[in-house]
Amino acid sequence: MRILGVASASAAVVLGLSSSALACNIRDFKAEAKCDGDKGIIVVTDTDASGTPATITVFLKNNGGVETQIGKQEVKGSAEGAPVTFSEDWKPNATYRVHVKAANIVDEDIENGLTAPSAACKTAGSTPTPPASSTPKPSPSKSAPAQSPTPTPSDSASNSAPASAAPSNAPSPAAGSSNLAETGANSNTGLIAGLAGALVVVGGGAVFFGMRRRGARGDS
Repeated sequence: MRILGVASASAAVVLGLSSSALACNIRDFKAEAKCDGDKGIIVVTDTDASGTPATITVFLKNNGGVETQIGKQEVKGSAEGAPVTFSEDWKPNATYRVHVKAANIVDEDIENGLTAPSAACKTAGSTPTPPASSTPKPSPSKSAPAQSPTPTPSDSASNSAPASAAPSNAPSPAAGSSNLAETGANSNTGLIAGLAGALVVVGGGAVFFGMRRRGARGDS
């Protein structure tokens, strides 16, 4: 009997320890502020292996001690972790209070609450805008007026060449008449003058010889 009593007491202690180890407690809950693209979210994960249903309530702490409830959701934990997500476009360094109510076992806040990261969420692939340069930009210089092109010698010669004379309405002389008047070609005047001179010389010679013959006859 004494041996059975000791064994029973040992089993009760082991079962008590096991049940207390599997019981839901506040350390089974973890809260994080994350980004979903360019939107902020708060994720609370329940790692209670006993699977005790719990209610999670998130509050935003404002200045002056005033709180704003963000949302309330039910969760049933597991050894792998069961997350619940709250849509909250949190501001950098914002603080939150996360309360857990699980049956009659847990009814308290997550220790130290939740503080959002110091950098806001950004769209994936976005690049920060570089600061404006303080160096003044040089003002564009005024362009010099366009100069008229210098005329080339060929252009001057072509421009200075006199215009062709307009055709005259006066009748032009015949080609044959113009040549005869200027050069005397195609005329018998020279031939006639030569024959007349020869006849004068012949006639003068005949008169001279005839007078000599008369003189010789008279002397005899």
